[in-house]
Amino acid sequence: MLKTGNIQDELSRTVKMLIDSGEASSIEDAYKVFTGYRLRVAVGSDVATSPTLQAALLTVVNTARRCFLGGVKVAGVPDAELLVRWKNFHKLGDAMADLGGELVDEGNTDVPEIVIGNGESQSSSVFIVRATFDGWVGGVAPVADDIRLDEIQEFTPSGVLAGSLAVSEAFQFVRGKNPAAGRRSIGKSLWQPAAEEDWAKIQDHGPELVLLPSRLWLIGLGHLGQAYLWTLGFLPFANPEEVTLVLQDTDRLTKANDSTSPLTYDGLVGQYKTRAMAAWCEDRGFRARIIERLFAEDFSIAGDEPEVALCGVDNEQARSSLEGVGFSRVIEAGLGKGTDEYLAFQIHNFPGAKPARNIWSNSSASDASERSLDNIPAYVDLGSRGMDQCGLTLLAHRSVGASFVGTFTSTLVIAEVLRTIAGGPEYDVIDGTLRQPESVVAIPKIRQLKAFNPGITPAEPQPAKIIQPAMLGECKNAKLVFPGIARSS
Repeated sequence: MLKTGNIQDELSRTVKMLIDSGEASSIEDAYKVFTGYRLRVAVGSDVATSPTLQAALLTVVNTARRCFLGGVKVAGVPDAELLVRWKNFHKLGDAMADLGGELVDEGNTDVPEIVIGNGESQSSSVFIVRATFDGWVGGVAPVADDIRLDEIQEFTPSGVLAGSLAVSEAFQFVRGKNPAAGRRSIGKSLWQPAAEEDWAKIQDHGPELVLLPSRLWLIGLGHLGQAYLWTLGFLPFANPEEVTLVLQDTDRLTKANDSTSPLTYDGLVGQYKTRAMAAWCEDRGFRARIIERLFAEDFSIAGDEPEVALCGVDNEQARSSLEGVGFSRVIEAGLGKGTDEYLAFQIHNFPGAKPARNIWSNSSASDASERSLDNIPAYVDLGSRGMDQCGLTLLAHRSVGASFVGTFTSTLVIAEVLRTIAGGPEYDVIDGTLRQPESVVAIPKIRQLKAFNPGITPAEPQPAKIIQPAMLGECKNAKLVFPGIARSS
């Protein structure tokens, strides 16, 4: 049972939505509801040969176990080598189990199901979706719609995107707040996020990866900062030891971080975020430097430090200072906070049409302290059990969040970096919500930015392979793929 004394650092940020919405009369009731949320994943044998499908699978398991507290059961995982990096594991099944998935081999069930690769559904649920990709394009669709991309051109961020969307749809389905969840085809091109055409019909799947970023500065190592690392960690670095990441944060990890931050687990609670994430980076083969001070404009980056920053903090003073310390490019993301807005995200790429200082200088503060907690059952219950008004207010200020929103958003942020290196389109703002992914708005940059060296390192070329088209039905045109040769934009 959670202790009322430090509950703001223990309570799941996802479970908190039932408390803030008034749906649960107590914290125990809220957890009971979430313990009833279960998910099944059906994995196909072709996952053994695709790094992107493996990234999708691991993203599904990692994010789903943080909100489907009744368990994530995974069937059909092949006895295959791990093609993406996760800790020191070499087998796909071992990595999946480490992230919280339970290997099973069971028959029909009415649990919502996500299908990955050529897996066969065994669920009788009305919710069965397939996560799919090809190149920079990823998405999900009901299995009954027979929508599956060719899944030939590997690009792990699109696997993270597809896996995140699949869990988002499943979670919205069990929550019962969005009747469209699981009944629609949704996806996105990370190469052309402004594209208005149907994601499943996009012909340009983006270039093969040739160069990757080698120098990045991460501001904030919570929900979004760890999501950036999650997606970066799957990229095929030929020489990971050439990658330097500066990690900046001041906080320690708490139990609450486990609900939203994809690289946090109970064993890390109490450690400084910088040191825990530096250890993760070094296990991945990267070099890490840590800064344990608040980000502000009272310092300047040195000439040998990364010129590209990825920001994932919700501190408005810090965000307004992003352009004042010497970075050549800053990609910043923010997430919605409330019970209705937790699915929302917004990304800025600075320098932009509007300076960071103008965006956040007049932002209004959260109204959490101004709303009355007297008519919210779970807060009344906590008060009756001894929590004082200060503790109740601190808890009310904690954001509602879900890890799959962060991992989805991270793919757009990392893609912005990759497009900059590849000479692709850049965007001032990308804004949307997973409640309506088809309505995402991407505003292209209209002015030429000063050229700079972001720091690059080679991508590891994937072996040429012949793959039959993955669309369901009769196979028609096999493709011979020679990765490592960039196509024009």
